[in-house]
Amino acid sequence: MKCFYPFKGKSKARSDGSPPTTAKHASKSSGLAVCAGSSPSPRSIPDLYEEKAQNLVVFKFNELRNATNDFSRLNKIGEGGFGGVYKGFIKPRNDKGDRIPVAVKKLNQSGLQGHKEWMVEVQFLAVVEHPNLVKLIGYCAVDGERGMQRLLIYEFMPNKSLEDHLFKRTYPTLPWNTRLNIALGVAQGLAYLHEGLEVQVIYRDFKASNVLLDEEFNPKLSDFGLAREGPTDGRTHVSTAVVGTYGYAAPDYIETGHLTIKSDVWSFGVVLYEILTGRRSLEINKPRGEQKLLEWVKQFPAESRRFSMIMDPRLGNQYSLAAARRIAKLADCCLIKQSKDRPSMSEVVEGLKQAIQISETGETTTEEPSSTDSDGERKPCDDRGASESSRRRMAHLGKPREAAGGGAGRRRFVLMQRAD
Repeated sequence: MKCFYPFKGKSKARSDGSPPTTAKHASKSSGLAVCAGSSPSPRSIPDLYEEKAQNLVVFKFNELRNATNDFSRLNKIGEGGFGGVYKGFIKPRNDKGDRIPVAVKKLNQSGLQGHKEWMVEVQFLAVVEHPNLVKLIGYCAVDGERGMQRLLIYEFMPNKSLEDHLFKRTYPTLPWNTRLNIALGVAQGLAYLHEGLEVQVIYRDFKASNVLLDEEFNPKLSDFGLAREGPTDGRTHVSTAVVGTYGYAAPDYIETGHLTIKSDVWSFGVVLYEILTGRRSLEINKPRGEQKLLEWVKQFPAESRRFSMIMDPRLGNQYSLAAARRIAKLADCCLIKQSKDRPSMSEVVEGLKQAIQISETGETTTEEPSSTDSDGERKPCDDRGASESSRRRMAHLGKPREAAGGGAGRRRFVLMQRAD
């Protein structure tokens, strides 16, 4: 089998078709002392994968065919750029107990994503471990008469995606408190990727459809095919081809191809507004002035009397207006044009916790200075709800948020293309 490994110059190919692992540096395995005053270089995802790979189950293709009733249409539960997703049942590895449900994602060989993204997802999900990230159970990689077969096997998430519950009228209305808990959970997942690992991970494709929900509506991020390692060696960004989903990508990333963790923060701000409004980031069936969510919500600043007009009508009045205002301000912080002025995801987590406390206790905030300029533009970061030190550090912020991307940027933006 020929494996074209995305982490150049760092890998050894395996003969069994599984993702390759990296060669360890002699200094890591020899046990030699590190010179005083020096610090070891942070390990890359391939390095970390080498330690975790044994935790994944390598499935046989026929085993997965049997588990999904030969990938029956009746078992199909989703479709994405990678390919179809099927519900299946597998035996526990110890062969004890009942079969367990799983989600099997099968590479569509004619799709926009392929082997490279499959390998990226295997490696990232083998390394990460967090309650708000979907668990990868194993994989299958076979080259045979039917061509290249690439599959991923995840824990099964019975309540589908946040996108389904926010935007599809066939689903019951997602309650206010559930929405807040989902927002907090995925914020914690992103904060872990950005700050909780030995290496910084940029998710790069955060959107409502990639937030899956378990039986208790706990959220988990899925689909790591476009994830990238963050900048190293003192660099400020990673330069990449622009990929993702239109309506969620940060304008600075679209215009320059410079990818940072603050690109994820922008995307999170978009989804916060989707949670508040029950509207997609782009809805062409709406009146012209309402098609682009971020432009529409500008007309209803968080501190204005008209703010409640953006709230999802399916909620009725079953929500905390004070908490909703706080979340809208937090979203505005995430959507600041200059990426360096956006909060970190750990600060966003703290802001969401405060909003949840307001919602649960019925606490009302003291009247704050207006968050609008004389021309009606919002000052997006006058109060993010983070710690006092964070508020002081961000007190200089007051630049109005701008809509994402100019014409040139849009021309350069590639919808769900293969990762560079």
